[in-house]
Order: sequence, then structure tokens, then C-alpha cells
Amino acid sequence: MTELAKTFDPAAIESRWYAHWEEAGLFRPEREAAEPFTIVIPPPNVTGSLHIGHALDNTLQDILIRHARLQGKDALWVVGTDHAGIATQMVVERNLESQGLRRADMGREAFVEHVWEWKAQSGGAITRQLRRLGASCDWSNERFTMDPGFSAAVLKVFVQLYREGLLYRDKRLVNWDPKFGTAISDLEVETKEIQGKFWHLRYPLEDGSGFIHVATTRPETMLADMAVAVHPEDERYKALVGRNVRLPITGRLIPIIADEHADPELGSGAVKITPGHDFNDFEVGRRAGIKAADMLNMLDAQARIAQTSDGLIPADLVGLDRFEARNRVVERLEADELLERIEDRTIQTPYGDRSGVVIEPWLTDQWYVDAATLAQPAIEAVRSGKIKVVPKTWEKTWFNWLENIQPWCVSRQLWWGHQIPAWYDPNGKVYVAETEAEAQAEAGEGVPLCRETDVLDTWFSSALWPFGTLGWPEQTSDLRRHYPNDVLISGFDIIFFWDARMAMQGLHFMGEVPWKTLYLHGLVRDAKGQKMSKSKGNTVDPLGLIDTYGADALRFTMAAMESQGRDIKLDEKRIEGYRNFATKLWNAARFCQTNGIGASASLEPPAADHPVNRWIVGETVKTIQSLDLALAELRFDESANTLYHFVWGSFCDWYLELIKPLLAGAEGQETRIVAGWVLDQILVMLHPFMPFITEELWHALGERPTPLIVAKWPMPDARALDPEAGPEIDWLIRVVNGIRGARSELNVPPRAKLALHVRDASEMTLARLGRHDAALKRLARIETVRTDAASGGAAQVVVDEATFVLPLEGVIDIEAERGRLAKALQAAEKERDSLAGRLDNPSFVERAKPEAVEKARADHAEKASDADKYRAALARLG
Repeated sequence: MTELAKTFDPAAIESRWYAHWEEAGLFRPEREAAEPFTIVIPPPNVTGSLHIGHALDNTLQDILIRHARLQGKDALWVVGTDHAGIATQMVVERNLESQGLRRADMGREAFVEHVWEWKAQSGGAITRQLRRLGASCDWSNERFTMDPGFSAAVLKVFVQLYREGLLYRDKRLVNWDPKFGTAISDLEVETKEIQGKFWHLRYPLEDGSGFIHVATTRPETMLADMAVAVHPEDERYKALVGRNVRLPITGRLIPIIADEHADPELGSGAVKITPGHDFNDFEVGRRAGIKAADMLNMLDAQARIAQTSDGLIPADLVGLDRFEARNRVVERLEADELLERIEDRTIQTPYGDRSGVVIEPWLTDQWYVDAATLAQPAIEAVRSGKIKVVPKTWEKTWFNWLENIQPWCVSRQLWWGHQIPAWYDPNGKVYVAETEAEAQAEAGEGVPLCRETDVLDTWFSSALWPFGTLGWPEQTSDLRRHYPNDVLISGFDIIFFWDARMAMQGLHFMGEVPWKTLYLHGLVRDAKGQKMSKSKGNTVDPLGLIDTYGADALRFTMAAMESQGRDIKLDEKRIEGYRNFATKLWNAARFCQTNGIGASASLEPPAADHPVNRWIVGETVKTIQSLDLALAELRFDESANTLYHFVWGSFCDWYLELIKPLLAGAEGQETRIVAGWVLDQILVMLHPFMPFITEELWHALGERPTPLIVAKWPMPDARALDPEAGPEIDWLIRVVNGIRGARSELNVPPRAKLALHVRDASEMTLARLGRHDAALKRLARIETVRTDAASGGAAQVVVDEATFVLPLEGVIDIEAERGRLAKALQAAEKERDSLAGRLDNPSFVERAKPEAVEKARADHAEKASDADKYRAALARLG
């Protein structure tokens, strides 16, 4: 037994124990015959550093994996990082620019080599930080989305989808990021409200007989207009359908077409159609019979004006930045008297979430996956229950997105990533194969081939994570044992990015769901419920919190506040409180150590005769039962709170206090055995949540056959539940709490010992009073216990059928105390009623900020509780 230090210092134990676990291979002990349990980590970006969302996500995963390991399962937590195409290229390019180097000057091969060098030197920060959190991943088999094995899986999937007709090349509109020069996903676009303009234009009819009026927020796009649309039922324009207008500036003749996209109730009812630069217009153009290949493109990759295929854009506009061109176009329209008016308007504007620049819909050739076909099995998997979604409310979102899914653009115009395995001959014919040799064989000997320069969307490769990390396409033992995975823990914000796509690819290539349960947690917000952002200055550094409070306290906070379907309001005071919880446990272990209580020699509940010992054994078993149920239902908050109340309340506050007299008496040996067994159960149950302190205490309490991380999970033996001891000790606790509460409410001096008079007590209560006389006197500061009537002013506490009377004459100034309580009651009721009035006012509830309304409700509840407390205290005085 190692003597524990007087104070709990997390920093002194965390790095030591983590290094021991990892070096000893304890995160993945050999258990080939055991039941498998598998989680794959949402691979963090190789460029990343630990943020508070990671802390939540990985804490929840580690709780489940440590719990499964303690249950004796072959617990595998697959770990790795994502190559993060755009993010990594952005970081490396920025580093190069600081050295006066440019990617374009280096060439692709040299640049990619430099990225690999950067990864080797700087790409491991996030994994080192996960270790500080205590994440017990299988580091010996760490994966990377561009390691050779995983790359082989990516190539095989691309080629197979292509050959099955589920992946193809097409000319369509994409979200184009002019800063990075690449297509990005809809999910990587942030829509922001900005103050903009609405320009109302006049387009002349071809015959000069008049004008048709249109409006736009992007007047520069009129340079590539190909039609004007009106609603087919709009009587104002029926005679104009089929006629042409002469487009200002370019002179292009474009038709007036009928299409239901035009809303007669909005503006003039006529809409300019630019199919090469607007997603809605693209569909209108296709319905009008315009092929994608014939749609006009007026921008280059940097969003500068480019000449259209018909050569009608004036030369002095070509090459201008899109926003400079906007000004020039407006000036010309105004000069030609074709600008009717300008209206101020709030515009919903798309921005790249990484680049921060305005995104352009741009017509390009890209590679697409037939997501609608792949989505059908993923929809059915959730509908049939093969995939259980927790919370269930997210099922609606899952169905809505997958049932309306669009073709998935999987190509990106980057250098860092999985280069698309496609080769072109001089005639533009494409050959898709896993190797260049296979493509050459298909094309024929001597046919020159050129490799596709685009890379794959990062989410394409990460969609293979649940099986690609297990060795697929090779049929490895890990793949056979650990696919499908058991649970995926994911933030709800990547349900489309990643979760749904994993389901689509897993079902298609493995024939089974990738995981049995999808758990979607909320966001971590600040204490006021606001979303964290650097611009608001309210972000939280989890590593700083670990430095201050320890990893155990942060982990327990994350678990205790993770309530299914709700965001977390992170208040640092909660973390401080759970650091105090860890200190409480530490001090309890020191008390046990000092009193000869050490490691238990038995997994089974020990035999006990004394009611206090029988009670704590029963409470321990009930806690194990409750914890098992909560973990099975993925109720992390309930799990943590169950442990908190048992450890702090039942064990530390009550049991250790109640056994102090027993340790020196005849029951001492029994009590030490029981206390040691209970403390062992606590350490095992608490380990998934607070791994560092529990491992330290486990070893400090005695010699152990195994480290705690691979110990055995408690088995709840219902035979240990005592139908008599439980109610008896619960009764004692209620009596002591009632007396303590009355003393506190009435300002009885803490050191004052009172007489206790008992009225209307049953024989069972009198017997209990006799058995627990010493404990009652010590814990409730009672001098004598009598059954005769009390006289004078007194406090009364009712427990079951009995009334416990505490005479207070000479102990406190009863009249002064009545006056104080009456005054406090009046003030509390006044504030309570004032707040109730505000909350009953619809104007306040509807117009005030949500946080102000929430605070008012909390204050009202607090004042109402205070009023009840003061009223009860007055009643106690009689």
C-alpha cells in the first residue's frame, strides 16, 4: 500500500499513467476469443488541435471503450487522422509563403512531397493532445486517410463505383471557391446575411417595341444571360413568350420562356436566367432544352470576367475581378438608361467556410457519385432499425436529406489528396483503373495517356473509415471481427458530411451497416448558451482546462452535461465542482488508507451483519444496476450523476461518517472488508469517466493482480440487497438531514448540542433510535434523546409517523428569529411576485433576449424556493 499524498495533484499522475498504459499495450489487450466491441474515431484533421468539441466527442467514446474493456470485451477504438485536403493545403501554402515560396513555382510533385514532410514534423499535435485527454485508442494501429492501405481502398471504391455506373463525369454547376480554385461541397458553404443591393433592369425587346423588367443582386451575371423566364399562367407576358430580348451591353438575343420558377407575385414576375452561374437557373435552362455544354460561362477560376463562347462580352470587361465588373456593368446600364432603380436589401450570401470569400456557382466538368441510388439502403437501414439513431428525433433529418439528396460532387481542384485514378487519351476518352498500367492496357499500347489532375473530396475517403481502417479490401481478421462497428459517436453537425456517407458506402461495399448505433451529440456552447467563436472571444481551450483542473474533471463535466439531444452550456464552475469531487474521492481514499481499509480480495459482495454495512452493500449494487442501464441507453448524464450522488453522498458523506465508531469496535474487521470492497467497486465504475485518479487510487490501496484499466466490471448481485437495512439507514439519514436542516434554517450555533424529544414514535422507530443512538447524537449534534413532551419555543421535524422536537429556549432568541424569518419571507415573496409579473407579460417574453427570459425564470424559481424555505422555518418555531 502506497501512502497517498495529502493533496490531489492531477498533473503529477496523468502523464505517468497514460505512458504506462500505452507502453504496456493495455489499450488493446489480446482478447481474440472475447466478444468484440468497436468504435472508430471521427478522424480529426491532421492540421487540427484539440478544441472543446473534440473533448466532448472523444470523452464519450472513451467512456464506452473503457467500459467495454472492463467488461472483458475485445474493445477496439480505431484511431487515425484525416488528410484534410483544403485545410492542409492551406496551412502548408501559408508556411511556404512565409518563406517566399509559391506552390505554383514548386510543381505538384515537389509540393506534395513537402506536405508529407510537414505531416511528419507537425501533423501529430492533435494525437498528442488526445492522449492528454486520456483517450485510450489503439495507437499501435493508427491510420491515416492517405496511408498505403487506406489509399488502396479508396482507389478500389472509385473504380468499382465507376464500373457500376454509380460514378461519372458531368458538366454541372458547383460551389466554386475562387480563393482556393476548387469546387467545395454545399455543406462547406456558410450563408451570411449582408447588406447589399437589388438592381432593377430594363431589357429591350428585339423589335424595339418596349422592355421587360428584371431584377438581380448580381448584375455582372447578366453578361451570360441566356433567357428571361415568366410564369406560364402570367397573363401579362403570354403574348411575349417565344419572342426575344436584346441583352444590354453584349447585344445577345435571348428568348422569353415560360417556366414555373418565375413567381408572378415577386417583383415584375420576370426573371433573368443565367444557367451557367445560378443553381435555379441551371435547372430552368435544362428544362428549356439548353445543354450544359452550351451554357455560357463568364468567369475564370479566380472569379474574373472571362470571354463567353459567343465572344460578345466587351473586351474592356474581360479580366476584371467580378466585383469591379459589377460596378462597370451598372455604370453602363445607367449610361444606357436601362437601370430603372437600385434598392437596398439584405442578401443571403454564400461564403467558403475556410476561405472566407464569396462562393460562385460555376459551370465545370466534375466527377459525381449517384448518391440517390446509394442513399436508398441507408434510408431503409434506419427505417428498419438496423441502424439505431440516438436521439431518435434525428431520424427525420436523416430521411429528409437522403430522400432529397443531389448528385455528390467528389472531385476537388487541389494537389493534396487522393488523385483521381482516371487517364485521358488525346481524344478526351477516359480510362478509369486502379493503376496506370491497367488504364494503358485498356487504352491500347502506344496510346498516350494523361492523368486526371483533380483529387477526391476528403469526405469520399473518410466515408470508407469503418471498413477501410480494418484492412479492407483485404479480408483481415480485424475486418471479420469488428465490422460492423458497435457505436459511432458523432456531432450532429456532420450527419450529412460523414455519417450518412459512411452508411451509403458501408452498405454498398460490405453489404452491412457500418455501425449498429449512431449517437449524435450537441454542440458545446458558452455558459450563456451562445455558440463559441473566435470573433466573440468566448472559445474555451480544453488543454488550458486540463492544466487548471485536470483531465478527469473535464471529462466528468462533459459526461455529466451530455444530455441526449441538447447542447452543452459549459460553465467553468462546473469543472471546478467536479475537480472538488475528485478531491473528495481522494480524501475518502486517504481516510480509508489511514484506517486500515485497503484493496478488496473479492469480486463478490462480502457478508455483513451490521445494518450500515448491509446498507452500503445494497446501495452499491443498486448503483451498479442503475449505471449499467444508463450506459446501455447511452445516457451519459444519468451515468455520471448516478456515480456522483453515490460516491459523494452515500459513500463519502454518510457511510464513512457512520462507520467511524465501528472501526474501533467489534464490527471493525467486517467494516474494513466491506468498505474496501465498496471503494473498489467505486474505482472500477468511475474509471471510464475519471481514468487517472481511479488508477492511482487502485494501486495505492494495495497490491493488485492487474491494473485497473483491465480489471473486471462489477456484477450487480441482487441477493446483496437487504430489505431491512436499506430502509433503516435511509430513515436515519432522513432524521439527521431533517435536524440539520432545521438547525441551519433557524441559525442554531453549529457547536450547540440540543435535547431531542420524540413524539408519536412507533415501536420500530424507538428500536431504531436505540440502535443508532450514538450515530444520531454525533451526526445531528444531539445531547439527549427523550420521549417526554418539550416545553417552550421549539423546532419540529416530522419523519414518517414520528415528530422530533428540538427545544430552542436559551439557544437562540426565538422572537428575533421569528422577526428575521418573517422579513426574509416577505422580501422573497415580493421578488417572486415581481418576477412572475414579468414572466406573465407577453411583451417581455416575446421581445426580450432568450437569455434574459431564461434568467428571469431561474430567478423566479429561486425566490419561490426561498419563500417556501422561510415559511417552513417559521412553521418549525410553532
